[in-house]
Amino acid sequence: MATFIPHECLRAAPWKNGGGSTTEIAIAPLGAGFDDFDWRISLATITASGPFSSFPGIDRSLMLVDGDSVQLTFEGTRKVTLSAAQPMLWFPGEAAVSAQVKGVTTDFNVMTRRDRCRHQLEKITAPGKLARRSAATLLFVAGEGLVLARASDQQFALARHDALLLDADDAQEWRLEALQRTAVFRVDLFI
Repeated sequence: MATFIPHECLRAAPWKNGGGSTTEIAIAPLGAGFDDFDWRISLATITASGPFSSFPGIDRSLMLVDGDSVQLTFEGTRKVTLSAAQPMLWFPGEAAVSAQVKGVTTDFNVMTRRDRCRHQLEKITAPGKLARRSAATLLFVAGEGLVLARASDQQFALARHDALLLDADDAQEWRLEALQRTAVFRVDLFI
């Protein structure tokens, strides 16, 4: 059954290092923690430069939601800038990563436990059609404007930063309606 996840009901938790906060959007299994989740999707707000937490055995994807850019340094040498021009990045959770920011940024963060499942993250645009390709799919409205997600007898109105989690019992074909072109992040979870 589809689960509507309104942004206004989510709560941010500060990082231990004081460099930002994380707002969990969805996790499986429900109630899991950092040591036992299969997959986890969140928003991370970075307010200060510093190291990322290490997550051995986890595959991660980041996509910039707000802010100009964040520069990531991998293993002390390779630098990648997450920006509007380069909005998405995949990396192993055990990599030594540090972030440098000049202002506050928010990124969309997908983590999957490598030995249990995998994920695919992409940016799509509403209006448009969505054909499901996995047992679980999460839609996240990253852009401005309202998106109406419709499938047969189901309909959900999503505002900016709202999410919709679809499971195996939900329709395979969805229409994403919007009055203006709106960015939507799609996460397919292969379990």
